[in-house]
Amino acid sequence: MYTVADYLLDRLKELGIDEIFGVPGDYNLQFLDHITARKDFKWVGTANELNAAYMADGYARTKGIAAFVTTFGVGELSAVNGLAGSFAENVPVVEIVGSPTTSIQEAKKLVHHTLGDGNFLRFEKMHEEVTSAIAHLTAENALTEIDRVLTIALTSKRPVYINLPIDIADVHATKPQAPLNQLTSKLTDVEVAILSKIEDALQQAENPVIIAGHEILSYHIEQQLDEFIQKFNLPITTLPLGKSAFNEEDAHYLGTYTGSTTAEPLRSRVDTADLVLLLGVKLTDSATSGFSFGFTEKQIISIGSTEVLLYGEKHQKVQLDRFVAALATLSFSRFTGDILPVKRQSDLEIKDNKITQKYFWKRVEAFLVKGDTVVSEQGTSFFGMTNVPLKKEMRFIGQPLWGSIGYTFPSLLGSQIANKTSRHLLFIGDGSLQLTVQELGTALREKLTPIIFVINNNGYTVEREIHGATEQYNDIPMWDYQNLPFVFGGTTNNVTVYKVTTEKELNKAMTAARQDNTRLQWIEVIMDQDDAPVLLKKLAKIFAQQNS
Repeated sequence: MYTVADYLLDRLKELGIDEIFGVPGDYNLQFLDHITARKDFKWVGTANELNAAYMADGYARTKGIAAFVTTFGVGELSAVNGLAGSFAENVPVVEIVGSPTTSIQEAKKLVHHTLGDGNFLRFEKMHEEVTSAIAHLTAENALTEIDRVLTIALTSKRPVYINLPIDIADVHATKPQAPLNQLTSKLTDVEVAILSKIEDALQQAENPVIIAGHEILSYHIEQQLDEFIQKFNLPITTLPLGKSAFNEEDAHYLGTYTGSTTAEPLRSRVDTADLVLLLGVKLTDSATSGFSFGFTEKQIISIGSTEVLLYGEKHQKVQLDRFVAALATLSFSRFTGDILPVKRQSDLEIKDNKITQKYFWKRVEAFLVKGDTVVSEQGTSFFGMTNVPLKKEMRFIGQPLWGSIGYTFPSLLGSQIANKTSRHLLFIGDGSLQLTVQELGTALREKLTPIIFVINNNGYTVEREIHGATEQYNDIPMWDYQNLPFVFGGTTNNVTVYKVTTEKELNKAMTAARQDNTRLQWIEVIMDQDDAPVLLKKLAKIFAQQNS
């Protein structure tokens, strides 16, 4: 018999989802049976629900959309932090929550995984602020509600929540009769009017600059952005929240803009532009060094998925993917001024010195290869990678807006599962790793082969730089990081470990790790506790002042 569960899975498959993450619980087991019974889906069980949400986020950033399953109450609340991060950074994730039967909920019975008050809607309400849509499935509404919330996930690029009572999963259903509603390519009158204003502004501008943000990545419209830039020869930069939205080897790319901490001449090039066109950008504190960007509303046209601003005046929002695709149809004169593309470093001398943050990120630049996916934890890693130029066809994953430490390790695994042909590199600090290291077992079980750099600098370096450099709350337990993979089921057949303290040792480990793509590569990098990337040191002072 074809059921509601089958319908939901068919719709997820239609969206390109091949793997589903999560943790079993008695309220979702019957639904999980439908997943494991199918040959076109793979169930990827995780160590906990928070990590499942993080893995789904990484999967969606790479593949376009993802799904994960939790049980009612205890499971979904464990995952809600990960879901909030997806909401903040425009990542479409479908959370499917298995809940008690309809009859139990209607009778308000005091069953486990509830607050003991007979109210089964409390957890749905908790999710209202971190999702774009919520569906509580019934026998009557299941099919239309599934289609409704999945369509919203696709158009808003934000999470949605599906409450699936275990009895409803097995209710008889009819197969989808048509694909999910796809967006029309026809522009609205509002979009046409805004495009006309942009066309006029670009025609009049003598010194324009384009800034690309993370929503370009969320909507997977990098190619449409590139067509616009190439056609009109426009200079472009990205924020750290949006890094890799444009090919950083392209001659039109200026570098990463971070506000007042940006190196010259990029800083002046952006701040003095007579037109700053923001595409899919949010000017957050961590991306702009505490809102220290030098341009004003008088210079800005900002087109985002939720807000459109023309020189400070708000307009109706647009459908970002359709709008950016239309930019290449405009008609104005090609830019003929200087662009000042990013400069790349020369050959790096390798000595027997101890490893510093400054040396490490220079070495990383030389280590990167076309097509890599780089994942950088919100600590020294993210701020170290911010100004490292990427190669062509590379993708960068970080979480600088939500900034939940530990996010990147599960996210890396989700992204690697979504795209096994891209070599994935993770840069994560010891403090962040301790939050989500449980998924090391998942990585080994799934035979994933990323290169993981564990930066061991004895604690929370970001916090030390901001406040309390020697306070005990910034200390963490010292683990034997080199041997962690073997604790989680690793053997010399599926993992290679290194522990490096000098430049020569790092170079040797990097060379060997790059050559071996059959095993997970685990590189522990020892650095001084007081060492930090220059950008982080500057930002820390800004954040300290901002928090005072």
